[in-house]
Amino acid sequence: MSRSSIPSAPAKAPAKAPASSSWKSDLVSGFLVFLIALPLCLGIAMASGFPPIAGVLTAVVGGLVATWLGSAPLTIKGPAAGLIVIALGAVQELGGGDNAVGYRRALACIVVAAVTQIAFALARAGKLGDFFPSSVVHGMLAAIGIIICSKQIHTLVGVTPSAKEPLHLLLEIPRSLARMNPEIAAIGVLSLILLFGYPAVAKRSRWMQKLPAPMLVLAAAVPLAYAFDLEHEHTYTLAVTHTTYAIGPNFLVNLPGNLLQAFVFPDFSHVGTPGSIKYIVMFSLVGSIESVLSAKAVDSLDPERRRSDLDKDLLATGAGNLIAGLLGGLPMISEIVRSSANIGYGAKSRLSNFFHGTFLLLFVAFAPGLIHRVPLAALAAMLTFTGVRLGSPREFVKTLRIGPEQLVIFAATAALCIASDLLVGVAAGIVVKLLIHVMNGAPPQTLFRSEVEERIEGGRTVLRVKHAAIFSNYLSLRRRIASHASAPNIEINFADARLVDHTTMSNLHELKATLARKGQTLTLAGLDGHGPMSSHPLSARKRAVISPVAER
Repeated sequence: MSRSSIPSAPAKAPAKAPASSSWKSDLVSGFLVFLIALPLCLGIAMASGFPPIAGVLTAVVGGLVATWLGSAPLTIKGPAAGLIVIALGAVQELGGGDNAVGYRRALACIVVAAVTQIAFALARAGKLGDFFPSSVVHGMLAAIGIIICSKQIHTLVGVTPSAKEPLHLLLEIPRSLARMNPEIAAIGVLSLILLFGYPAVAKRSRWMQKLPAPMLVLAAAVPLAYAFDLEHEHTYTLAVTHTTYAIGPNFLVNLPGNLLQAFVFPDFSHVGTPGSIKYIVMFSLVGSIESVLSAKAVDSLDPERRRSDLDKDLLATGAGNLIAGLLGGLPMISEIVRSSANIGYGAKSRLSNFFHGTFLLLFVAFAPGLIHRVPLAALAAMLTFTGVRLGSPREFVKTLRIGPEQLVIFAATAALCIASDLLVGVAAGIVVKLLIHVMNGAPPQTLFRSEVEERIEGGRTVLRVKHAAIFSNYLSLRRRIASHASAPNIEINFADARLVDHTTMSNLHELKATLARKGQTLTLAGLDGHGPMSSHPLSARKRAVISPVAER
């Protein structure tokens, strides 16, 4: 997801490819994305406490159904690592120790959350993606990355941890490394090396660029699984330490005998309990935010500069989740990594998502035996790689460059997401941001509603913002701007505002590019008297001297 301004639109959009070549490009891209999606869907499902096939089922529904319901043109719909923590928490908490029961009750939460997402879309809530501060969203994602690593590193080395909570799992990693199963760890570590080394090798080889990294991992891991005979239970002794280790099919992906056996129906008996309501809120809220932000980020990568209808995309996501949840699948979103790859492989339209889902369906229907050969350690390596990218120290550095106050919000969100849960972490991050805004001069009465004075000056529509322009009142400012859809020139003047935050700066720069494509001009003025809180071009601005005249 992008954390800075969207580049200005080119003067002229590239010519569209002829329809005859468009579907061919989409077919090729869909196939290549399928190669990436297959192992990731399996890994995300297993990390979520769901059967492995559940992840593939979700991607199939995302491709075959959501494609035609208004899905953003180049997005790939499927399960995402960002929802692993919620799904696993639902299975464990709602099942009370019985994962099979928890799985069916979690499906019920997904179905109700899907209905909620559809309601969000019908209420045109796609714009809510502009409300949540990027520092809070990225803090949540960093926490998810750390939690994923805390769980998957144990699987990567072939050890079952005794801890359950993220902090305890992190502390148990040294113990698991000391007790690692050498053959399983060899598969996991080799997979990690390939994933981290792939970008450097791919830069030097065009051929390697055509082979997705996850398939390169499987090409190495599956033969190793054969060599170590993971299909059959046996033991082996390491000559150096004289330690005996157990090996067996429990280290491989387990699939049902046929596709029909993969369908599992929800258990709605506990859907009104406080625990279920908590997960319904998390699935609907976090899933919607992540999906909308991902769709916006994918739009910024579209060579033709098309802009998605986020409400329609959210409707497609909700409908897809409704069907996936009823059949036994994970929740889906517009997934950023696979969508970015889709664009990189030359996709032209939403047909690429359809083809990706079709290839997944055909593979699961006619070649399930090949999936059973995939080592769990290889899937754990892929998820660990994803977790490291989400929670990388570079994310902390990027946030600090935007402003020190952003790092405080980012760190508070991440810490509480890890220590408690995602809802508590996100809520805490928003509260911290609001407190920082009040300390920087934002009047409490304007936190959720902007005060804007409108006038016409020299043929321009001028909107003078009073007091503060911050994330929590941005939507009201956005509505003011939208009410002047026919105005050729709009100026947002911040001379009377004490504070303009990073979220507002980022959203307005994005909106500026969007309006430019419609022939409208949006300019930001009145910031000369505001000092930036960092050297970042979109950092928050605080007025150095408060004018008594302006305050009146």
